[in-house]
Amino acid sequence: MLLREAFRQGLKTLTEGQVPSPQLAAELLLMHAVGCTRNDLYVHPERELTPEITNRYFGYIRERLTGKPTQYITGHQEFWGLEIKVTPDVLIPRPETEHVVETVLELVKRSAKAPDGQHDSGQFQNKLRIVDVGTGSGCITLALASELPDAAIFAVDISPAALRVAKDNAERLGLADRVQFLESDLLAWFLEKGEAASFDFVISNPPYVGQDELQMVQREVKQFEPRLAWGGLEKGDEVYRRLFPQARQLLKPGGYVVVEMGYRMRDAVVGLLGDSWTEIEVRPDLSGIPRVVAARRSKD
Repeated sequence: MLLREAFRQGLKTLTEGQVPSPQLAAELLLMHAVGCTRNDLYVHPERELTPEITNRYFGYIRERLTGKPTQYITGHQEFWGLEIKVTPDVLIPRPETEHVVETVLELVKRSAKAPDGQHDSGQFQNKLRIVDVGTGSGCITLALASELPDAAIFAVDISPAALRVAKDNAERLGLADRVQFLESDLLAWFLEKGEAASFDFVISNPPYVGQDELQMVQREVKQFEPRLAWGGLEKGDEVYRRLFPQARQLLKPGGYVVVEMGYRMRDAVVGLLGDSWTEIEVRPDLSGIPRVVAARRSKD
């Protein structure tokens, strides 16, 4: 079978099966089966596929029809220009989560120029300490590690399986020496060690889907992605209620908490910050949906 014929048939099957974004899925699965780039699909459409590759491709198509996400079939997802390995043990990185990375990098630059000397430009990079809570695949952690080579970055997760995936990603990307991975329920590990007021940033993309929103969760997420990572909690703001007081203890005066949130959570998340935080910012994603909240710990 020719490459273009395989693509057309795969696309037709996915479309008829009402799979979301069928063309993208057909492309990615064919690229994975053949071992080629997207450019190759369109530059060499007359390429003859072996029976082995053809069978492999349509096997992937059948998997996708079950609802299994494309990323779990191919085993990876691009994030911040990095190829992140994903398995059913971790949440698939989303493009909107890159706004968390953008926010942290902007705040680092802003703090480095702060007139109060709290973060002197010459010292900030060397002493910058960051912890990513619920790191999952490690996508946020590794994006920041690639941008802030002198920072001390810690990544925690309650799931040992997720930490194994994150560590593997760090090693494959040559960033393992920049990150320390720890098993912890939120920030408990650090607080038990007495590391209060020792970090510049606490960041997180926590589970935030509440019981009342389960009916709106896509089949791909509900059936295939780890519930521990996306939610299903009694209330969607449960993790923020626990995280913010812990973050206040762990952050240096003037340090920042930066979190991702669900599309209906702006008021709830901001309301949980209270008087202990200043310079509260809510940043939208590319669709204009409030997506990231950043706040600075007040100085005692």
